[in-house]
Amino acid sequence: MRALAVAILSLSLAASAAAEEGFTTLKGHGGPVMGLDVDPGTGRVASASFDNSVGLWQGRDPRWLEGHRAAVNAVRFLPGGGLASAGDDFAVILWQLGTGAATRLEGHRGKVVALAAAPGGGLLASAGWDGRIGLWPLDGGVSRFLDGHAVAVNDVAFAGDGRRLFSASADGTIRVWTLAEGQSRVLVDQGFGVNRIVLGPDDAWLAYGAVDGATRIVDPRDGTLRADFSLDRRPILALAHHGGAGRLAVGDGHGYIMVIDTRTWNIARDFRAMRDGPVWALAFSPDGTRIHAGGLQDVVYSWPLALLDSFDPAGGQKRSFLRDPAEMPNGERQFMRKCSICHALTPPPSRKAGPTLHGIFGRRAGTVPGYGYSSRLAGSDIVWTAETIDALFAEGPDHYIPGSKMPMQRITDPRDRQDLIGFLRRAASEKEGKE
Repeated sequence: MRALAVAILSLSLAASAAAEEGFTTLKGHGGPVMGLDVDPGTGRVASASFDNSVGLWQGRDPRWLEGHRAAVNAVRFLPGGGLASAGDDFAVILWQLGTGAATRLEGHRGKVVALAAAPGGGLLASAGWDGRIGLWPLDGGVSRFLDGHAVAVNDVAFAGDGRRLFSASADGTIRVWTLAEGQSRVLVDQGFGVNRIVLGPDDAWLAYGAVDGATRIVDPRDGTLRADFSLDRRPILALAHHGGAGRLAVGDGHGYIMVIDTRTWNIARDFRAMRDGPVWALAFSPDGTRIHAGGLQDVVYSWPLALLDSFDPAGGQKRSFLRDPAEMPNGERQFMRKCSICHALTPPPSRKAGPTLHGIFGRRAGTVPGYGYSSRLAGSDIVWTAETIDALFAEGPDHYIPGSKMPMQRITDPRDRQDLIGFLRRAASEKEGKE
């Protein structure tokens, strides 16, 4: 009996080890991962991050593509070996991966959040929060913009013939564009903003995910509803499809990934992928056996789908906080919630989107070596003290230092501000700087 128990335990440990071995991470970014794509030929993963960088991964080794001046939201591999990225700096960048050369495409008047490449190459489409769709000839031709949505455009997808384009918007509609004429019609009007769309093989179906948690499959010809996979989780933030494997993955704001079998239109798996925060980005491996995901963490996670039933995919992840926020002193909790996504506490250099706070007290604003400050801060006469940090969060960066890169946020409770300042005095000092 004892020998049998030992054998069972050994098999259990072996299965657990195999599952853990199949679970991998890509580490190196300094902020949340906003977008992902996979090169079907090489299996390389491209990642877009809040740290203003594009990561290009061969295995677990990163190569950094630096050119955006704000958070990067989307990446897309292009036919012929190139890569496109789009960001909060209103720009699209085309990268020649062999040489690292970059071509900056400008014309949007708001952040660019999604990209699509026409079948066979030749044309790139971009979705902008200025309500417009950019069309960029990859041979260097003249770009143009499509206007029709009332507000932000969140996603775009080319039809298989390359002559039509589908677009999703915060105005609650999905439109179909005839590119030759630049005209569109409304395919779906579902009332709540549509965040993501995916077209099936041969344009057989269109899937969309929306702010209200809707995950629906419609006919791309007339918008007729074919299937509804809406669950009580919202919003839907990411979609990914693998035609060969017949799989559609859906990521939501509660950290779950739902995998739908597109051959039977059944839910194949539904699992908690992120314990802290939403799933913002999804991509399948070239063979469809693995799924990559990104979110609030500064890590890309990768799971083999076959092992998802064997272990808790979220169980081994590092939390966004070093421990439960309820167990933290208030000053540390304020830092983790308000500052940690953009700022490190360690000496420079840092891959975070903002400059390190190490040694901040007594330092003139805009003087951390190697960081690209806005002109407003680079020429500032502000010196960071308890008084100026308190004023920064009491008034909000948009009022205290208008024109800086800092996002608009306030800490309205004076006690919370003082606790944050006390934490920074300890954690950001020369002797005790820590991540």
